[in-house]
Amino acid sequence: MLEELKKKVYEANMLLPKYNLVTFTWGNVSAIDREQGIFAIKPSGVEYDRLRPDDMVLVDLAGNKVEGEFNPSSDTPTHVELYKAFTQVGGVVHTHSSYATSWAQAGRGIPCYGTTHADYIYGEVPCVRCLSKEEIDEAYEKNTGVLITEYFKNMKKDPAAVPAVLCKNHGPFAWGKDAAEAVHNAVVLEEVAKMAYRTELINAEVMPAPQELQDKHYYRKHGENAYYGQG
Repeated sequence: MLEELKKKVYEANMLLPKYNLVTFTWGNVSAIDREQGIFAIKPSGVEYDRLRPDDMVLVDLAGNKVEGEFNPSSDTPTHVELYKAFTQVGGVVHTHSSYATSWAQAGRGIPCYGTTHADYIYGEVPCVRCLSKEEIDEAYEKNTGVLITEYFKNMKKDPAAVPAVLCKNHGPFAWGKDAAEAVHNAVVLEEVAKMAYRTELINAEVMPAPQELQDKHYYRKHGENAYYGQG
């Protein structure tokens, strides 16, 4: 069932160690078949060098395992909430990549200090609050997803324009139109987190890039009249 989807999710998961986004089993990728309402996700706690395409677990949008030998990632309920709320999203990535996670542990969003960031992410990468004790005890992973999606709704942020978020004291999530784009955005997130950290080391009083420069770089790639690339 959904063999091609499982293959693509396996390939996307294997990109995480390739791009140094994970240590041990600290990460996962999923992708959804919207017509069937089923997504494939990495199994929980399985080493990357042991993974096979058939190991990917199929889950429905109620969080029920549909197919698979293993248990799905422990972060599956977070992915469920993201897919339900962000209907244009086709793939989700969670990692504990070191620079992005450092910003999350500091409880800070990542300011847009330059055009590399602006090319991919419109404005600051937000950092949502830490869950309350009650939220953690009730349904930790589900409430992580609820917190993210409610933040984007309340702040009127477009998840296509801001394809990443930091969870305070936890780490980053990123997403895209499919699993491959979600991983791409996770790589970008880690690089801009690293650049922002170094920028503040060099100049502690640095300010975000001018808004007109941010707009130019974002909209030349993503706007109605975008002209970056080959079309």
